[in-house]
Amino acid sequence: MFELLSADTPNGKKVSILLEELNLKYKVTKINILKGDQFSPKFSKISPFNKIPVLRDLKTKKTIFESGAILIYLGEKYKKFYDKKDRLKILQWLMAQMAYVGPMFGQHHQFHHYNHGKSKFGEERYFRISTQIYKDLDRRLAKSKYLACSKYTIADIATFPWVARHEIHDIGLKKFKNLTRWFELISKRKAVIKGYDFMNRGETIPKP
Repeated sequence: MFELLSADTPNGKKVSILLEELNLKYKVTKINILKGDQFSPKFSKISPFNKIPVLRDLKTKKTIFESGAILIYLGEKYKKFYDKKDRLKILQWLMAQMAYVGPMFGQHHQFHHYNHGKSKFGEERYFRISTQIYKDLDRRLAKSKYLACSKYTIADIATFPWVARHEIHDIGLKKFKNLTRWFELISKRKAVIKGYDFMNRGETIPKP
């Protein structure tokens, strides 16, 4: 049994999707980041940077912060979606999402969607970078069925929820046939559909 402390964000969805893929039992503790729940002394003890998500393994009493570390923990523990022979490739694509795809898309969301008109420089910069990421992902997926290798891995699980925000990117997912093919393939997975709506709000995955 696990406890997922999270808000309904791409980083939160990464973990819920993997928990569903592994068919694990978990309960969700909602952290309202708009009200500042993440800065409470109690949450700060388990998340040093006051970020969601955090996962508690209620059986082992281990607490893990940082979404990428959580995916690795679960992948290693259950020996799924993180095959030993492809581990280096998986790690590279996972770290690319953690260090580049997520942060750059996140900045694009802030400047282009949530605070449009406040900084022309910010809007143009992150739109340009995000468009290049689409191109880079599309080029990779022209060579490989999934990001790291021929198999679905935690690298795909980490990246998918960020691409799922394509509607607010205004880049045009359909322009990238390989990325669209990958997105649609993952969108059909039952665990992904369920994990995407882990807050039980009736949320559905956007169409390309």
